Amino acid sequence: MDGTSPLPEEVAPKPSLKAALLPVEVLDIKRIMHAIPHRYPMLMIDKVVDVVPGHSAVGIKNVTVNENFFQGHFPDHPVMPGVLIIESMAQTAAVLVVESLGAGAAGKVVYFMTIENAKFRRPVVPGDTLRIHVTKNRHRGNVWKFRGVALVDGVSVAEATYAAMIMDK
Repeated sequence: MDGTSPLPEEVAPKPSLKAALLPVEVLDIKRIMHAIPHRYPMLMIDKVVDVVPGHSAVGIKNVTVNENFFQGHFPDHPVMPGVLIIESMAQTAAVLVVESLGAGAAGKVVYFMTIENAKFRRPVVPGDTLRIHVTKNRHRGNVWKFRGVALVDGVSVAEATYAAMIMDK
């Protein structure tokens, strides 16, 4: 992947016929905050769209100059830290997990287990809108594995494969 293709095939949603018949639901910030325990300043997604429970979701992060991390990274050249882009992928995946498992999973904690093949292709700066595409690779018990790609204006800026475990607090 050279960073110029609009959306890699491996993360393009492949909804089932049943999912294609359902209306596309947008999960707003209130629903995200109900699903996952993250709060400011560590809440890294603003909404989740295109949810296909058990398969994929797209998280949206509007990157603004007011983000607290820009004060030190870097004051005269603000760049969103790559680890926070990966965190936005993880939070999008956590919302997908809760939406897949149902209301009983809301508020549980999703812990990183592995992060593999992380690549950062270009800086993310104030004014960018991240579209975070996550696809479930597999799920066994309380362990889930995902592939994530973050795009700005249809161009890949970061990608990773990661595993996480969902647990009670």
